[in-house]
Amino acid sequence: MADDVRYPTLYQINTRVWLTELSRVLGRRATLDDIPDAELDRIAGFGFDWVWLLSVWQTGPAARAISRAHAEWCREFADTLPDLADEDIAGSGFAIQSYAVHRDLGGAAALARLRQRLRQRELKLMLDFVPNHMAPDHDWVDEHPDYFVHGSEADLARAPRNYCRVQTRNGPLVLAHGRDPYFDGWPDTLQLDYGNPNLQQAMIGELERIAGQCDGLRCDMAMLVLPDVFERTWGVRADLFWPKAIEAVRREHPHFRFMAEVYWNLEWTMQQQGFDYAYDKHLYDRLRDGHAQPVREHLHAEIDYQNKLARFLENHDEPRSAATFDSPRHQAAAIIAFLSPGLRFFHQGQFEGRRKRISPHLVRAPQEAVDEGMQGFYEKLMAVLRQPVFRDGTWSLLEREPAWEGNWTSDCFIAWSWQRDVDERRIVVVNYAGNQSQCYVRIPFADLSGRIVRLTDMMRPASFDRDGGELVSRGLYVDLPAWGYHVFEVSAS
Repeated sequence: MADDVRYPTLYQINTRVWLTELSRVLGRRATLDDIPDAELDRIAGFGFDWVWLLSVWQTGPAARAISRAHAEWCREFADTLPDLADEDIAGSGFAIQSYAVHRDLGGAAALARLRQRLRQRELKLMLDFVPNHMAPDHDWVDEHPDYFVHGSEADLARAPRNYCRVQTRNGPLVLAHGRDPYFDGWPDTLQLDYGNPNLQQAMIGELERIAGQCDGLRCDMAMLVLPDVFERTWGVRADLFWPKAIEAVRREHPHFRFMAEVYWNLEWTMQQQGFDYAYDKHLYDRLRDGHAQPVREHLHAEIDYQNKLARFLENHDEPRSAATFDSPRHQAAAIIAFLSPGLRFFHQGQFEGRRKRISPHLVRAPQEAVDEGMQGFYEKLMAVLRQPVFRDGTWSLLEREPAWEGNWTSDCFIAWSWQRDVDERRIVVVNYAGNQSQCYVRIPFADLSGRIVRLTDMMRPASFDRDGGELVSRGLYVDLPAWGYHVFEVSAS
């Protein structure tokens, strides 16, 4: 089970898109009960520990209408779906009307049955939590308007993208849209007021209720409710939320897991406040930029910090990795991201080389051909990741040395080892550059001296026999083409 694994793997699925595709096959609206056991078997067979079902909560007509009327968003939707229809736009899954499983998905009972089927396959269930805002038609707008950030008529006139007039049971109010401090508000949301202790307690109550329906939560833009960020955005002082919220959930569910979507160098802060994992956007950005040294520098961080990072190449917010990285660099980036310590976070469609990002407002995906080469690569990579040494072993970054004086390409390499015991050792070497490169990699296994060492590449049919003494004294000589890599199993006789 995932609780027993130091470095688990997670698979994010766009629930509404998944069920739309299944509905097309069935000829009727599909619910969570219609997800085939064979599909769950396939996911479990890859070796995943977690399934994150995106957008299962109830959304409403207010956010849906805003999504369908927003010209800029609709241009994006039409780029994704040239045959776009209104029914394809259901409203953002992050504009939540109620933390109840959406009735179109089959409701809470269907989710409970699916969770049980996942458990039978030793898969844990992760869902969404959106701490910063709610949909405009959430019940609290009428019942607890003090839970939201209010504005004045002057605010509305000054910043119409950040405020709106809302008709409530008790009359019209000017309320703020949810936002972060650097961008205009999200017009299909209303901002929650974390300066109000009653709101904080109400959100803790929501978390406690949700925690009975899943095994973990991915918390959207989790840093927005940090006291300093909230005050910078709204000029309102707020108490710490996350430590007491996480503690409250774990009193009842001690093994519950929290993953933070977080940016702005606040990953360590979120870990310190109780999160098990925090998005590693830094690694993603450095891989996208395509230079080895910044990636290597990032991997020099303390292992306790790295163990709690969620490594990814795409998710519902980022462009598709197949559209961001060309194929050789895509593979090299994946080797680095997913064979490093931390949570390995994959996205539905990534294995097949999908290129079109699907907005969380949409419930249908475009038809795209499968990239068989990329699919084959990921199948091999997932087979490697299923090995216990990569799930529970000890990771170490390895030093490189120039192959000769003036050999500048040695700086293009990133190399590391994994070890579980003397019989389970791996060495990973990546030339993260667009040129052929050479170097010597320092090998940390002193007991190889005096033995014949076989290096078997687990990602391609190749093996090499080397003198162990030379490996220990001089290092492993590597000569790789642009974006080339080795994932070596190390055995000695």
